[in-house]
Amino acid sequence: MTNNAIVQRLWNLCHILRDDGITYHQYVTELTYLLFLKMMQEQGEEVERQIPKGLRWRDLEAKEGTEQLTFYRKMLIELGSQGSGLVEAIFAGAQTALTQPKNLARLVQDIDKIDWFEAEREGLGDLYEGLLEKNAAEKKSGAGQYFTPRPLIESMVRLMQPQPGELIEDPAAGTGGFLIAADRYIKERTDNLYDLPSAQQQFQRRKAYIGMELVPETRRLGLMNMMLHKIEGTLHLGNTLSSKGANMGKVDLVLTNPPFGTARGGGVTREDFTFPTNNKQLAFLQHIYRSLAVPKKGEPGGRAAVVLPDNVLFEENAGTLIRRDLMDKCNLHTILRLPTGIFYAQGVKTNVLFFTRGATEEGNTKAVWVYDLRANMPSFGKRTPLTSEHFAEFERAFGKDPYGNAKRKDQGPEGRFRKFTRAEIAKRGDNLDISWLRDESATGADDLPEPDVIAAEILAKLSAATTAIQELQEMLEAES
Repeated sequence: MTNNAIVQRLWNLCHILRDDGITYHQYVTELTYLLFLKMMQEQGEEVERQIPKGLRWRDLEAKEGTEQLTFYRKMLIELGSQGSGLVEAIFAGAQTALTQPKNLARLVQDIDKIDWFEAEREGLGDLYEGLLEKNAAEKKSGAGQYFTPRPLIESMVRLMQPQPGELIEDPAAGTGGFLIAADRYIKERTDNLYDLPSAQQQFQRRKAYIGMELVPETRRLGLMNMMLHKIEGTLHLGNTLSSKGANMGKVDLVLTNPPFGTARGGGVTREDFTFPTNNKQLAFLQHIYRSLAVPKKGEPGGRAAVVLPDNVLFEENAGTLIRRDLMDKCNLHTILRLPTGIFYAQGVKTNVLFFTRGATEEGNTKAVWVYDLRANMPSFGKRTPLTSEHFAEFERAFGKDPYGNAKRKDQGPEGRFRKFTRAEIAKRGDNLDISWLRDESATGADDLPEPDVIAAEILAKLSAATTAIQELQEMLEAES
């Protein structure tokens, strides 16, 4: 049975559970608990992971009917406070959404029937990522809010070229997609780390990756995902925009897709930010460029590739000041204007910003190269899936230097890749929302986005305007 077949088999079980009122997201969470226990048994790691006797897969499998469901509820609670740190993290606050004993029995039986030798050979981590991807594709699950399309992640990783020995961070880790892709990139080029000295192998497995995730359920999925890919890096539970984020330290590479929207309930509480803002993306941007390691003599500084919505490029007041600070402290060398339809839940237009920390506090950006992958491109979704091939031309234009120093060619007004000097950007009021191609695909009514996407775009622009008004009001109050 191939990996895809196993993923499909596990996914098909969800249809059974719908009669029990289980959502897709709850189902993947439920599978996480059961798959963890089963895999620990298959891999002989129950003792190593300190799963207490009496709370293991065989103990659950031995029960039947109502007794099994009652035992399962109890074991979830107990595993959240016993065992190794990873076990407690996976099961922290765990509770089942199952209410019918027959459905738990069916899950246990079907998981037990899978050829786990074949699953191990195919890659348990890839199997689990397949489930997460299916979950994200289900609009009703809401999982698409944090799932970045894999082709985009892989393109960003290829361009940034993560290296052994580097500290790599995702301050909005979600299910761990960026960290896992970076790890895969390194392993593919080091014979699964065996080309590295023993000490460096241990560093890669245990210390190279740092992340933070706000939502406990999402972090649970991320921990499981990382474990199945044999990564034991740190995935904190918390808010990067709080004091916890200020203590994450300096890193060599940031790969991330921060959450979109406006901070609620008191806003951003990072006292170390120079420019207060309730715009989460602008706040995350400050965290990211402040987190990059300042270059040592003869070495480049930390680098980043970050997915951000259009409003970050044009929002005024705090937005202008943050962009200016970014271009002072870092070399913002490239902006990729992404096509529409990539993130269903938000429906907003997005970009990838590529930048490198400079040695000084000002004047590091001399020019910004903008690649327009949005104009005259389809709106991506289920009918038109995004693939790696869509990024091939951009990657060639970007070049082979992860710091943006490769030789590049301005393709002119009719091309997709253009260079804008820092002086030209200053004349625009440091507005980086730069486009020049006539979008022929947007001229007909038949080519308009879906109504929910249009509504989401309107809401995003209203949110940006509201934030700008609030910040202006705060500035006026402070001056009075």
